[in-house]
Amino acid sequence: MDAVMSDERPGAKLKWLWLSVLVIALDLGTKAMATAMLTYGNPVPVIPSFNLTLLHNTGAAFSFLAGADGWQRWFFVVLAIGVSVALVIWLRSLKRHETWLAVAVALILGGALGNVYDRVVHGYVVDFLHFYWQDWHFPAFNLADTAITIGAGMMILDMFRKPPEEVADGSDKH
Repeated sequence: MDAVMSDERPGAKLKWLWLSVLVIALDLGTKAMATAMLTYGNPVPVIPSFNLTLLHNTGAAFSFLAGADGWQRWFFVVLAIGVSVALVIWLRSLKRHETWLAVAVALILGGALGNVYDRVVHGYVVDFLHFYWQDWHFPAFNLADTAITIGAGMMILDMFRKPPEEVADGSDKH
């Protein structure tokens, strides 16, 4: 009974912040390794269609605004911090049955903060995962981007799941 009650208190889902911290640690660790072990712009083949390629992204996802005059660095820092505050507030408000959503929010938060660290410290985000098919190259990315993408995908899937009250009482009003 105490376990159920403890998960009903305000902020109970903040316990998922450990996942955000894990994402940040893994992201920053792999970026440091990539920076230390790879030569900028020099692809290192791993398997067919996948290279490790150290790149610096001064823009947003897929290098959006990378060619701007530098203002985008602080714009993206402020934006990511604002989104991160909103995500923590959202995480705090989640109910006991919203664990899937809590994990999604924690992944996005960890990824956002991992990339914010890069922008503040380096002025760019370190990318190194590079997939391609023949002459088509997917933009390079990192573990923070992966966590954000997985979290966003989980949120999209969550929109299609039955609400817990419908599952619990067996009703289906569709």
